[in-house]
Amino acid sequence: MKKMMIMKIAVLACMLAGLVFSTARAGWDPADEDHAKAGVEFFKKNAPVLDRFFEKAYGYVVFPDVFKGGYFIVGGGHGNGYVYELNTLVGHSSITQFNVGPQLGGQSFSEIIFFKDKAELDNFKKGNYELNAQVEGVVATTGAATTIDYSHGVAVFVLPKAGIMAEATVGGQKFSYRQY
Repeated sequence: MKKMMIMKIAVLACMLAGLVFSTARAGWDPADEDHAKAGVEFFKKNAPVLDRFFEKAYGYVVFPDVFKGGYFIVGGGHGNGYVYELNTLVGHSSITQFNVGPQLGGQSFSEIIFFKDKAELDNFKKGNYELNAQVEGVVATTGAATTIDYSHGVAVFVLPKAGIMAEATVGGQKFSYRQY
């Protein structure tokens, strides 16, 4: 009973933190394009083995900064991203992550999701896209990324930036989409 109450309080705290720290958006911001380009360049510079995905993917969404944290048995994360279709910036996305299981710490990372074809990108753009534990982000290192291919039309890569986190969790990622 006490564990359930602690979990409810932790979930409520994460939700309230998301409301307090999220920014209001009134439409297109000229800085968005610069931030989106910087996120793409970060991946191209630090994971050149992803070039084949940049060249052949129908579209992709890049999240330059995702922040994730967890304490005890509950954790989560959030970040904002940019959606490209045929190498043209077409929209904005957000990622929300929720994990349950033993965890402690915090970290930041960049994430990119490549869509093999128009159908997969259109599915993402419907606005309620989810990735679960069965689709994992691969740390984009030279050896790993060369052997990875699309799974169900998507390929997910993660580049750690800072922090340390120990976890053995189950969770998922939920995405939103807003067209420019």
